[in-house]
Amino acid sequence: MSSEQESPENEVEVDLENQEPTVDENTEEETVEAEAQIEEVSIEELQKQLTAAEQKAAENLDKALRVQADMENLKRRTSKDLENAHKFALDGFSKEMVTVIDSLELGLQAITGDSEEVKKFREGSELTLKQFEAAFTKFNIEKIDPTGEAFNPELHQAMAMQPSEDAEPNTVLNTFQKGYSLNGRLIRPAMVVVAKAAE
Repeated sequence: MSSEQESPENEVEVDLENQEPTVDENTEEETVEAEAQIEEVSIEELQKQLTAAEQKAAENLDKALRVQADMENLKRRTSKDLENAHKFALDGFSKEMVTVIDSLELGLQAITGDSEEVKKFREGSELTLKQFEAAFTKFNIEKIDPTGEAFNPELHQAMAMQPSEDAEPNTVLNTFQKGYSLNGRLIRPAMVVVAKAAE
């Protein structure tokens, strides 16, 4: 009996030994195929992910460049606004002072007489007017007195047209009221009479 028991065990061992190589070969082939499929899927998936990531990076770079450009534009605009605020801060004040100068000039024209008091008053008024003009020059407020110059609608306001044989057409014959500009920007146009061709 012991020999019978030994015999089946031996047979089983032999069978197992004979079958092992076959099972191992099949498993190896399946494993290699499965790994190849996984690699294929992984490479395709990775390529898709890479393409998506590159597209997202390009979008983000575009957004960043736009934000940077907007910031540069805002910086330039703010700088220009600040510069204009400094240049034209005196705009309202200078308009008021222009009317004071007008009054002084009209007052000087109205002063008549040769007495000492009148002469002193005239000298004082002329000195005040010169101080105003010096202050205007200091702050880049320029007088526009275009008599004898060509009419410029950007700086002059034509109050009347007058025929003239002595002046070219569209030449300023007379200035009713001087104009002024602040740093090149018009505060008030000069009010003028313009020549037209004689009939």
